[in-house]
Amino acid sequence: MTNKDFWSGRSVFVTGHTGFKGGWICLWLSGLGAKVHGYALEAPTKPNFFTETQLQSRLQKSTIGDIRDLGKLTSAMLASKPTVVFHMAAQPLVLESYKAPADTFMTNVTGTVNMLEAVRETDTVKAVVNITTDKCYENQERVQPYRETDRLGGHDPYSSSKACAEMVAAAYRSSFLSKAGVKLASVRSGNVIGGGDWAADRLIPDFFRALDSGTTLHIRSPNAIRPWQHVLEPLSGYLLLAERLVNEGAEFAEDWNFGPQEADAKSVSWIADHLGKKFPFFRWVPESRVQPHEAGILKLDITKAKMKLRWAPKWSMGEALDKTVLWHEAWKENLPMAEVSFRQIEEYEGL
Repeated sequence: MTNKDFWSGRSVFVTGHTGFKGGWICLWLSGLGAKVHGYALEAPTKPNFFTETQLQSRLQKSTIGDIRDLGKLTSAMLASKPTVVFHMAAQPLVLESYKAPADTFMTNVTGTVNMLEAVRETDTVKAVVNITTDKCYENQERVQPYRETDRLGGHDPYSSSKACAEMVAAAYRSSFLSKAGVKLASVRSGNVIGGGDWAADRLIPDFFRALDSGTTLHIRSPNAIRPWQHVLEPLSGYLLLAERLVNEGAEFAEDWNFGPQEADAKSVSWIADHLGKKFPFFRWVPESRVQPHEAGILKLDITKAKMKLRWAPKWSMGEALDKTVLWHEAWKENLPMAEVSFRQIEEYEGL
């Protein structure tokens, strides 16, 4: 459970705050009483979590800027005087990385360099949580879950860029940050789901688009297995880890996996079928067009987080899907979505 006394009044800098995960963690932090400063491009979709929850009104400051703009990023970070930095700004989509590989590498790699350079200039920072992805591991299509010590790599530009970002973070940690007393941890989470995600080429947003429009969903890789989890699961780990980095230091300045229990690593078709049971008129079919390469099986080993952080997932895959559906239905009913989101956070915290 998060420590409200730790976060209350604390200045926190979040890159990517207009995105799906960034929006959720900013909302959570605001509820804990933190002074949240965000830096990101405009929200990438319409609608989006940032506007639907009226998140800007809960932030200390929202700066619209490109993570590749080192000067603007550094100025924003210096002005916010944070003790904790969460780095979430990224180009987060595999298929988009095939279309725009150079932009993907510049955003995900150079953007990470820029964030760390800004941290070096900001003497108030005590802890950095660098968020990458489960896809940073060199995928060998194996059944065994990947551990933090497994080899990094990536077939597609997105996965490769995130592996590069991991190496950038490790280099800055050993070369600069540890000597300056800044504790940096790099975290890799599974395929997150939850209310407020309207991104292109993601299963859950694609499901809702098909459901709401009465069309058939075309699924790229029905047999692909992913470590699905509700967005609150990894975010709870990030918050807990940041607390430990500030309070206990270098012992936690390492790499961490945050994923579901292994039994909840499900196939894409399992997710679609489970959702379909709730909506009898929903239909899906395999995509007939040839698709770019994506990993067939991916699982995360979360033993380290369980043992060392005393962190563990709270919601099963079925519960995570139920919460996601409830959020979407509340949004369709024009309910106040910040309140709906806070209720889910409170329910999660109370477990």
